[in-house]
Amino acid sequence: MAATPPLFAARGSAGEVETGLCFQPKFDAQGLLPAIVTDAASGEVLMFAWMNAQALALTLETQIAHFWSRSRQRLWRKGEESGNLMRVSELRTDCDQDVLWLKVSVAGDGRACHTGERSCFYRALPLGAALGADVPLRRT
Repeated sequence: MAATPPLFAARGSAGEVETGLCFQPKFDAQGLLPAIVTDAASGEVLMFAWMNAQALALTLETQIAHFWSRSRQRLWRKGEESGNLMRVSELRTDCDQDVLWLKVSVAGDGRACHTGERSCFYRALPLGAALGADVPLRRT
């Protein structure tokens, strides 16, 4: 049986990773990369999710955001149930190639969060507040 070729290049030296032009992603011990998703037009942070190699490859190929659901332990195309697909206009990696940044346009009603909110980050914590069990959240 033939071995499956890797989807992405193996990690090189620190210099190659930091300044080179070959994508050499660093997946964590679970085979995942963190992915920050922002609105391509406004820059608003929409969500944070995880990608495995397959989700990343499908995203690059289809230009539709795919992620790995840690809770469901399966690949998931964002918007597959709601119709709010995320069309990727740009995908960047950071200097260490261990984080991804997706710039997207959200189809459908434009809501990125499964709760129906535009962004998953719809609540704020009070800065300077006393710490304790009852830290209040404020809707933004």
